[in-house]
Amino acid sequence: MTFNSYTFIIFFGMVLTLHYSPLNWKFKKFNVLVASYLFYAAWHPPFVILLLICTLADWFASKGIASSDTIGKRRFFLCIALCVNLSMLAFFKYANFLMENFIWMMSLFSIQYQPLKIDIVLPLGISFFTFQSLTYTLDIYKHKAQAWPSFLDFALFVSFFPKLVIGPITRAFDFLPQCQNPTNIDIAKVSWGFFLLILGLFEKVIMSDCLLAPVADMLFNEVGTPDIISAWTGTLAFTGQIFFDFAGYSTCAIGVALCLGFTLPQNFKYPYAAIGFSDFWRRWHISLSSWLKDYLYISLGGNRKGNVRTYINLFLTMLIGGLWHGASWTFVAWGGLHGLYLVIERFLKSIVPDSLVWTKLPVQFFFALITFIAVSFAWVFFRADSFGQAFTIITTMLTLGPDSPTIRIKYFYVPLTLSITAAILVSHWIMRERSLEAIIGKMPWWLRGIVLAVLMIIIVTCSGEDRAFIYFQF
Repeated sequence: MTFNSYTFIIFFGMVLTLHYSPLNWKFKKFNVLVASYLFYAAWHPPFVILLLICTLADWFASKGIASSDTIGKRRFFLCIALCVNLSMLAFFKYANFLMENFIWMMSLFSIQYQPLKIDIVLPLGISFFTFQSLTYTLDIYKHKAQAWPSFLDFALFVSFFPKLVIGPITRAFDFLPQCQNPTNIDIAKVSWGFFLLILGLFEKVIMSDCLLAPVADMLFNEVGTPDIISAWTGTLAFTGQIFFDFAGYSTCAIGVALCLGFTLPQNFKYPYAAIGFSDFWRRWHISLSSWLKDYLYISLGGNRKGNVRTYINLFLTMLIGGLWHGASWTFVAWGGLHGLYLVIERFLKSIVPDSLVWTKLPVQFFFALITFIAVSFAWVFFRADSFGQAFTIITTMLTLGPDSPTIRIKYFYVPLTLSITAAILVSHWIMRERSLEAIIGKMPWWLRGIVLAVLMIIIVTCSGEDRAFIYFQF
């Protein structure tokens, strides 16, 4: 069941009806909890057990941490929570990857090892709900919060269906306080939530699936060597596609949650207007980048142990972030590139510390353009099926490719992609320090109605191929 399906419309209508019926708050929370498990079970019912195991492990481990009077006991219970969550993640997401690399290493020593092939199905959203659940245990371990008294609230936090499979990755103690007081129907919140849902569907269905995904596929789904125009066009198409796909889901999730009276964190803030790579990660997948910073980068030592150690910590954090995205060396390379970008940026700022230099508009424009181009290059590794394909595309983009290309994107799609890319860059720059809600709020009601109606008509009449959200695989 996905946000862009007719099944979800029926499902969500039933959930809303019960949620705003004259029943007590505990029953309403239980209703959303059951709905969340049904939402997850719609993909593969047995994997609901993993969601339950994750919930129980962190709940009881955190209770053990909270009641322990020695650091040894606290660490013991923390290890239980980490082992349960990370072992599930390691087995289902990385077992095949590790086995393939082990076989390759054995072959280096002329050992032909051929184990029985085990087809492991990746549970949807396992990377997201394990990280979310762990925020509860880790915050209690670090004395940032006290154990929550209601198991129903905690179970609802872990499984809350709008954010369950692709986030935003929500912190436990940002969500749990929202479970204390009943949510009465707020017309302003519900209407804004529905607007975000429609906007997110427009981003996904029209901008990503209908306009940009076919162009990206013309490059990345073919075998051969592209010409330079096709290499750039396909790469820019994917750069736009992944933004509209992922930001579209996040927008839908925030809108659906808002309709139910819950607030989820912002996950995207016009990232292609970023000035530098640290700024990019403050704007792209904000919930993951902040999670990696607070629970991994700082735990490694952050910037407290000198410049060299800071560079290492930055690089390791982004490598692990790349591996989190997928069990493939191309994802590790993507994360490593971003780690390298961050290290170079930090080094440059250390030798040119004058803040006035970085605030001048021509300098900002220049570094914004450099950031966008470098991020687009990195997306090649994210999308490519192999290093060979990635290197072929990148060398072609740098005019170092062969003279006889075999992949050519139809010329009709070149101006289309360039126009959309330009529109993304301009709109992100204009909205860089602005709020969409504030801008929409200034519109007269009739104009907001026209915008919403136009978006809905376009979604219904112009939808292209039905594609899964890209981040479903993570």
